[in-house]
Amino acid sequence: MSNERGFWTGLRRRLHQALSIPNVDAEQLAQALNKAAEREPAPVVWLLGLAQSGKTSIVRALTGSSRAQIGDGFRPCTRTASIYDFPQEVPVVRFLDTRGLGEVGYDPSEDIALCEEQSHLLIVVVRAAETRPQPVLDVLRKVRKRHPDWPVVVAQTCLHHAYDDSQPGHVLPYPYHNDDWPGAVPEAVRRLLLAQREFITGLPGNGPLLWVPIDFTLPDDGFEPTDYGLDALWDAIEEAASLGLETRLRADSEISDVYSRAAHPHIVGFSLAAGTVGALPVVDLALVPALQAGLLHRLAGLYQQRWTARSSAEFLGLLGSGFAAAYGARLAGRSLVKLIPVWGQTAGAVLGATASGAITFALGKAACAYLGRKNDGLAINSTALRQAYRDGLDQGRRLLRQQGTKPGPS
Repeated sequence: MSNERGFWTGLRRRLHQALSIPNVDAEQLAQALNKAAEREPAPVVWLLGLAQSGKTSIVRALTGSSRAQIGDGFRPCTRTASIYDFPQEVPVVRFLDTRGLGEVGYDPSEDIALCEEQSHLLIVVVRAAETRPQPVLDVLRKVRKRHPDWPVVVAQTCLHHAYDDSQPGHVLPYPYHNDDWPGAVPEAVRRLLLAQREFITGLPGNGPLLWVPIDFTLPDDGFEPTDYGLDALWDAIEEAASLGLETRLRADSEISDVYSRAAHPHIVGFSLAAGTVGALPVVDLALVPALQAGLLHRLAGLYQQRWTARSSAEFLGLLGSGFAAAYGARLAGRSLVKLIPVWGQTAGAVLGATASGAITFALGKAACAYLGRKNDGLAINSTALRQAYRDGLDQGRRLLRQQGTKPGPS
């Protein structure tokens, strides 16, 4: 009995220390993140296209990042290819960009080998006005010869460059998901899109080509909506690869708060990392709280606040005395299951991943509710905060189930 009481006391003390101390244990957090990244690397999206074809705009639209963030975030992985992790500390997706395509003297062999080895999804990006993108086609043919079953998403970008006085803006509603779209689109745009499709047809292999006309612009460009065709692009991505990218990157549609929307992929990233670490042996009891503390500090930064001992005490107090007991029961329950020979090792890992990831997700969503109210200078209702945590647990479980089949090399 004393051993059991000591276990619970130690667990609660560890939780309190991890979540209430303002300074995150950087070494412990780095250890947890490294373990998660080694076991379950983020899926990789290969962006294949010429310079200025709209690749950065696609990354911006999918992630909600600014152009400056993306420009600063890409790092070289070969002489002419770069990679962008999003979010950087806990990536839920990685974008590979072959930047030298079409340049004189550029040999894409090294880049193609790298991208083929790592990629889970190929998005070909071509400007609509580029009716004969020969460098793109050359690479695409080589890839499909070696991977004949790979589906390819072809994003036809910069539609507004073909608009004229007869079509001053986008055709609304978005017509391109219907087979009879040519009849709904002005001739200038229709001619460009069809010429491009004819040029790229006849590829080796039998993997589908998913065509998506899009136009991602800035507000100052004067075109509404600025993310024209984004939902169609998401549909094509989900059809081409069962990676759950939309769930990883997009908050629920009813969430309109810009802070909450920006926080979502960070919450997902830390939750998936916690789920992965939670499947490890009992040592993860120290690592999971480190991830959760890291998440709370990251969210406070996104909300332009500091996570302090005072805010931690208030946050945990509002969640209520039952929170620590429930937290301990979930983590301890699956850790004890792991001690059962053979069956416990498998079942404990499943329970550990689900519990650790779901709790982390719930803490993140509750923290957003807490930080959002503080930002607005409003009183924080404990009932609403606890409901946000409970809703987050349900959403977190669904996330972990959906991401249960981890992406492997294609």
